[in-house]
Amino acid sequence: MNQDRGLGYSIKSVAASVLYLVDRNNWNAGSVAISRIVFGNPSFTHIHADPRRSIECPILLLQEKKSIHCEFFDRICYIDCRTKSSDCSREHEALPTMKFGAVAIGRNEGARLRRCLESLSTAAAVVYVDSGSTDGSVRLALDRGAHVIELDMTMPFTAARARNAGFRRLREIASDLSYVQFVDGDSELIGSWPEQGLAFLEMHTDVGGACGRLRERHPERSIYNWLCEREWEGPVGEIRACGGIALMRVKAFEAVGGFRDDLIAGEEPELCVRLRARGWRIWRVDSDMALHDAAMTRFAQWWQRNTRSGYSFAQGAYLHGAPPERHYAWESLRTWLWGICLPLACLLAGLTFGFWGWAALLVYPLHVAQKVVRSRGPLGHRALLAVFYMLGHFPESWGEIKFLRDCLLGRQARLIEYK
Repeated sequence: MNQDRGLGYSIKSVAASVLYLVDRNNWNAGSVAISRIVFGNPSFTHIHADPRRSIECPILLLQEKKSIHCEFFDRICYIDCRTKSSDCSREHEALPTMKFGAVAIGRNEGARLRRCLESLSTAAAVVYVDSGSTDGSVRLALDRGAHVIELDMTMPFTAARARNAGFRRLREIASDLSYVQFVDGDSELIGSWPEQGLAFLEMHTDVGGACGRLRERHPERSIYNWLCEREWEGPVGEIRACGGIALMRVKAFEAVGGFRDDLIAGEEPELCVRLRARGWRIWRVDSDMALHDAAMTRFAQWWQRNTRSGYSFAQGAYLHGAPPERHYAWESLRTWLWGICLPLACLLAGLTFGFWGWAALLVYPLHVAQKVVRSRGPLGHRALLAVFYMLGHFPESWGEIKFLRDCLLGRQARLIEYK
């Protein structure tokens, strides 16, 4: 029996050595899958280290008959090598510390801002940009060691302008930082996100920005919060755009000139358009990133938020809607179709043909039914999502009209707030 156990450990040692030598710099998905088979069940000891340091540790551990379990994410494997014997115990040096700075923006966020700033405790420097708070947010941020910028509110305010101001200040106080985490004052980072996001960017040098899963803090408090929770869901991997809470590579962000100050909404997808045009990629990491607190409890708030989305669709299509990008071109066309053109056509048909003309309005419940059938999940959830998806076209169309009005009259865009 002991000989069999010894032979088993020898085979595992050889397998571990082969895995490491074959792909010491890129422990890809195949290597990860095989290594899980080699190293065994998940009840083994958790260890963290860098497999690039040396080949001795996995072999040493296995020869000492110490069971190990490697925890992987993407192409990074951490192994903290130790032996049973205390006199020869050793730990490998962890990956080099990757310093990052953070820029938080907000106004009258209260306790949410406190949680936000506390979640940035691992940042080398934190800049808070305030846009006219009256609840003591500035003092709160100063007390927690953040550098504070109070925006001149005589100038049109946008989140893009606030983030750019915060980024410039961050570069002044910490010019050696390679990464910047943008976060809103109504959100807080998950504790493990900075390490995971930074490690991902460190290993993928062609990725200009990364985000993780955004969760709604209180989706149970209102249907509108729940809708936000569903809105945050998205595929893991390479994506076309991220939101306002994201980890950016400083070099990439500076190369495209940051956010556009004049955009009242949709500044993050627009930034990503320019990043991708420069050859950078955007990625959603398979990790929880932050908790968001929409605090939407009224239909009017939901309406305003969707009006802002419609405005951003129109503005995005105006800026980058031409081929090959076609940024927000479909979203804008869809809004005009369902929110403006079809209602006018149904009205005209009803006035012209009477009852049979008004029957054209059935196209809306039919479209809702189609969305329900094509979606997944509990029937009640699918029905709610389909109904609000359809209803959303109407405030979005109002946002489209507001953008068209501003363009024709040469007006400066004004912020559309829902809180």
